[in-house]
Formats: sequence, structure tokens, C-alpha cells
Amino acid sequence: MGPSRFDTVHHAEPDSFRQMLSEFAADKSPKKISLAGGMFWDEEGKIAKMDVVEKATKQLGPHIWERHGYLPTQGHASFIRQAQNLVFSEQLVQSCLSGIGPRLTSFQTVGGTGANHLGTLFLARNLRPRRVWIPHQTWEGHSRLWQRASDFGSRGQEALELRFYPYHDATNNCLDFQGMIGVLEQESEPDDILLLHACAHNPTGIDPSREQWEAIANFCSARNIFPFFDMAYQGFASGSFDDDAWAIRHFVHGGHELCVAQTFSKSMFLYGERLGALHLVTGSTDAAARAQSQLSRLQRDGISSPPAFGANVASEIMSNPELRGEWQREVGMIHKRVMTIRKALVEELTRLGTPGEWDYIEKQVGMFTCTNLTLEQIDLLKTRYHIYVRHSGRLSIAALANRAAVTYVATALDTVVRETSKSHRCRVTIPGLGPRDISLKTSAADALPSQS
Repeated sequence: MGPSRFDTVHHAEPDSFRQMLSEFAADKSPKKISLAGGMFWDEEGKIAKMDVVEKATKQLGPHIWERHGYLPTQGHASFIRQAQNLVFSEQLVQSCLSGIGPRLTSFQTVGGTGANHLGTLFLARNLRPRRVWIPHQTWEGHSRLWQRASDFGSRGQEALELRFYPYHDATNNCLDFQGMIGVLEQESEPDDILLLHACAHNPTGIDPSREQWEAIANFCSARNIFPFFDMAYQGFASGSFDDDAWAIRHFVHGGHELCVAQTFSKSMFLYGERLGALHLVTGSTDAAARAQSQLSRLQRDGISSPPAFGANVASEIMSNPELRGEWQREVGMIHKRVMTIRKALVEELTRLGTPGEWDYIEKQVGMFTCTNLTLEQIDLLKTRYHIYVRHSGRLSIAALANRAAVTYVATALDTVVRETSKSHRCRVTIPGLGPRDISLKTSAADALPSQS
């Protein structure tokens, strides 16, 4: 064949995470463990499933096949209302939807990624903010989605600027609250967008306290900042849906306009069903109607109609008091299991005398924990022990299926930390360049508990 009109197309930057998934799938070792992904595994090492989801699917029975027609552009009406109640509470939703008119508009989306995507496009095109503030440590999709929204929304206008605020205090393994507020106070401007993780922060597992949330809300009010919450792990930070939604509800009670991107991939183990929602709270009913019309256009031009199966299952669970109670109990049990795994891993590392302080793992919440593993250590874990870790050093605690897996991973960590403790290398994230190993005067083991 001759030349192609696509010969000048540039190769996209490789997705290291997807490459790692492919490597893991091809790995024939019976001992292989992936600590890279964001899925829960049962004690047999299989993808976990929820009893309540199976029960709801059976209760839908043969009628489920009658519900495979196209949904409206906005999505499954019952699912949307139940998703609103889960995030904001039934009382608060009623308040936002009653009175002079609705101030809350919501759309079913293709997972949490779809919710973020729809929200970023809408805000970039209609609010045209000058900048969006993103945590230094965050889900990698945030930067990509906001960059795409910037390209989409600017079109001859000044492009939206992505800025990063401090989040993780690497020395004390806690929230760098003073650093966060300090940078925002000095450099943010009115009408900027502030991206916040509602609970179980990915990847650090560190959330603001309620007092700190109150201070963030007060700052947003004083500076006229628009909050955008990403809520991927409701129920997994505390075991309670209501407690994990406290920050969002506090902002709404305070009169804030805001967005919330929500997903049920984790909370119902409906990973492949791609079930999410985008919620927008506005200051007036007229603003909500205008926003809904623009969101409808974006949704129609993007996906036309969201998927039906997962929405039917989720609606059945959340609208049935018995099933909803069972779901809450299952999520509570999962939360306890994750905290038990964290404790067991710390105990095993302590028993082995692994260099470094590891107690922070037990203090964090949610699926993930940050380490300061170097590229050398991560490569050793993969090549020698068939343990797959993301280059950022993030570990998926939920992937440690049983005590044997905890022991195996702890032993491997202990070995690679000891072997590389004299290499004087440390993992840092350089803005614009990503994770890098740099030389230090101290050992890598001394720096292990921190995450740059």
C-alpha cells in the first residue's frame, strides 16, 4: 500500500497503567498479585461481588430484559433520585427541589470518569474559569480530563490553566493543610475551580477533618471559589454513607454552588457497568434550568443515552428499604475488612523489622495507601515476586485478598527495602515531569513512608 493520510498522526503517550495490566494478565506465575488497580478481591483472589447486587438482579427477574430500551438523555429517573439522596440526603434533596423551583440538576453518566468528563466540559465551556486547582496527589485522570476540557472550552479564548496545590505532608504522613490553604490564599482568584476528593482520598487515603472542611468551605465563600467534588468511594472511608458525604452536605448548607461526580463502580462492585452520576447545585432555579439544557446537549452529543442495566440494579437496591439496609451493612463490612488488612500489613512489617515507619498505613482510609517506593524497588517487586505496583508507589490495600497475600507482600517489601537501602535513591514527583528517582544523602529506606 502507498502512503496514508494518517502518516503524520503522532503516537499518543503510552498509558503505563494499561501496559501494567497487560503485563499482569500475561504473567503465568501462580504467586502474582496486582496492587495497581482499584478493585476489591475476595479471600479466594477473585473479583469480589456483593450479595445484595445478586439479590436485586434476581428480584428484577425476567422483567430486566424489558428494561433494556434506550433511557432518556438524562438517565434512569429513579436511579437519579436515589443517587441524589445518597449524596445529599433525602431532606436536603427535597429542599433543593422544592420551594420556588429546583436548584439541583443531575445526569446519569458512564461511570465516575464520565461524570468528571461531563462536568469539566460543561464548566469549561460555560463558566470559562481562568484556572482549576488540583491536588498534587490525585487520580491521574483529573489532569487529563481538565486539559481536554480546557482545549474544548477555550477555542480562541485564553486556555484554562491547571494549577496544583499541596496535599500530602510527606514528613508526617498527614494532610498538608497549611500548605494547601497557604497556596490557595496566595495564588487563587475569584471564580477559580477547586477540585476536592469528598472522602477516601485517592491515592493518599488522607481526608480533611470536619474542622478543616469547614475552613475550606469558608475560604471558598470568601474567595468566591467554585468547588468540584469527586466522590468515588462513598462508604469506604468511615463505613457510613452519611458520614462520608458530610463535607458535600456542609457546603450545600452553606449556600455554595458546586458539582459532584459520583460513581457506583466501587460501592456496588459494578465496575464494568459504568454507572455514575453528575450533580450540579446552583444558586437559582433559572440557573439550574439553563445548566440542564446545556448538560443535555453535551450528553446527547456525547453518549446520547446512558447504560440501563446497572441503573436498574442500583435503583432496585436503593429504593427498596430492605435491600438498601443490606447494602449499607455490606459496605460497612468491606470497610472493616480493609481496616483489618491495613492493620495486618503494619503488624507483619513491624514483626519483620522492615526499615522505616509504617504506622501511617493503618491511619489512612479507603482502598489505597501511598508509599515512597522507588522505581528500582517497584521493578524488583515485579521481576522477582510478581507483585505489580504503580510507578507512583500507590498500593491497593483492597487487593490483599487474605492473610497469605499480606505475608507475601510484606516479606517482599522487607527484602527489596533492605537490598536497596544503600542506593541513596528516593521517589519524588516533579511538576510537569511526573515521578522520578533522585539521589539523596539519606537512604531510600529512611524515606519510604513519605509520598512526594
